[in-house]
Amino acid sequence: MTRAWLTGWEWSCCGDPFRVGDAVDFGVARRGASHELTQLLGADLAATIDAVESHHEEEFLDRVRGRVTAIAAVQVEQIEHHELRRPGFGAPPHAVAPPTGEDWPFVGRELENGMRIGSYPSRYVVVAEPVPESTTTRPVDGIRLTDDSTPPHEQPASPTGPPPDRRVLVGVGWIVSIDED
Repeated sequence: MTRAWLTGWEWSCCGDPFRVGDAVDFGVARRGASHELTQLLGADLAATIDAVESHHEEEFLDRVRGRVTAIAAVQVEQIEHHELRRPGFGAPPHAVAPPTGEDWPFVGRELENGMRIGSYPSRYVVVAEPVPESTTTRPVDGIRLTDDSTPPHEQPASPTGPPPDRRVLVGVGWIVSIDED
């Protein structure tokens, strides 16, 4: 039995859907968890990872092939707080911060007939800090079977300051148990 780590952002954009019982063929970027993955998951859970899958950077010769016997979604808690957007941190490095109480200028372009495409960036940027030892796992039937994710709700800033901090549970990846061929 091999337990492979699948990174959430990588599979959210372009991994093929699969479920328990399906045959898989994963490229392995490394055997065992990296230091960064150990920090994210905690030492105990990271110690159960045999392989880290990747399919974006290159074609990996090291492979894990077999039938999926279990999938666990991995989540961590984090505290989200808002910080003032400043040049080089969520705004172009050459930008000049607007005076207090004013929004950042429109970013986009003018189209024909008075139409515009673009946005007015928020005065604040969201900063997320992981809560230590908050990693949880839950069994799931598959990965990317349906998109049940909900986009984060942007809280409007009050005239007197940023929205309050909030504690959220964020999916960071999956641990897939594979009975190798």
